[in-house]
Amino acid sequence: MSWATVYKGFSHYLTLEKSLSKNSVQAYLQDVSKLIQYINESKSPEKLTAKDLKGFITFLNEIGISGTSQARIISGLRQFYKYLILENLTERNPMDSIELPKNPRKLPTVLSYEEIVRMLNCIDRSKRDGERNLAMIETLYACGLRVSELTGLKISDIFFTDEFIRVRGKGDKERLVPIDPHTLEQIAHFIHRVRTHWHVAKEAEDVVFINQSKGTQISRVAVFTMIKDLATKAGIRKNISPHTFRHSFATHLVENGADLRAVQQMLGHESITTTEIYTHLDRTFLRKTIDEFHPRAKRK
Repeated sequence: MSWATVYKGFSHYLTLEKSLSKNSVQAYLQDVSKLIQYINESKSPEKLTAKDLKGFITFLNEIGISGTSQARIISGLRQFYKYLILENLTERNPMDSIELPKNPRKLPTVLSYEEIVRMLNCIDRSKRDGERNLAMIETLYACGLRVSELTGLKISDIFFTDEFIRVRGKGDKERLVPIDPHTLEQIAHFIHRVRTHWHVAKEAEDVVFINQSKGTQISRVAVFTMIKDLATKAGIRKNISPHTFRHSFATHLVENGADLRAVQQMLGHESITTTEIYTHLDRTFLRKTIDEFHPRAKRK
């Protein structure tokens, strides 16, 4: 059994049977590719042992791959061997004895509301792309979207009257997320007052946020670059990205008493455990709560 044949079969399995998104399929295939490069095809997949795979994990550690990235790669390889067993290409799963690395969970970077306002105020709305950039950041923060969800947002996904947007998340799973009237107004302004004067490629006619020059769906890299530039202009030294607005959205909701299950649904998390990290973020907020409401703190 050759690696090329198995690799192709795994790709079809992820796409057709698991119905994963292109990004997810590519991530899993990259994990397998790393293993192929390490083994150098000296052994076929069904002949690899737990010792071989532990050597691979040791190799990842030696070249500086973080514990979080190692865990993701291990998860990808578990899916790979699940496929091999399902297709009767092997009888044993050497991944059963591979443990996930114990990696302390890092708390994500979060922007304060004041920092977000500073960034919004740095947008030059006199430029042709200013209104679009403003609408994009407003949407990221208002709805807690992933950057791929933002760039893939369609005009037909926006329900202006009901104040909801339909979001296509990981694995093409759909969810409905409330959106505030102010953000809807900014999106509508961009669509009807700005976007109508831009060239729009045929394949992007239903896409909200498009590239100004090409008229195609704006790229994730372009959003990332725009946000980095605004952070610099706003004097923010934190290492931020589009995902920082998603973290900020969730943190600010939890800080202000939102139900964790509701936040989970809006973020599209499968497990509540993933959402629980936002209960540990703002120590200052917790300290203020103690100082304001605890009887002993009031005796100061």
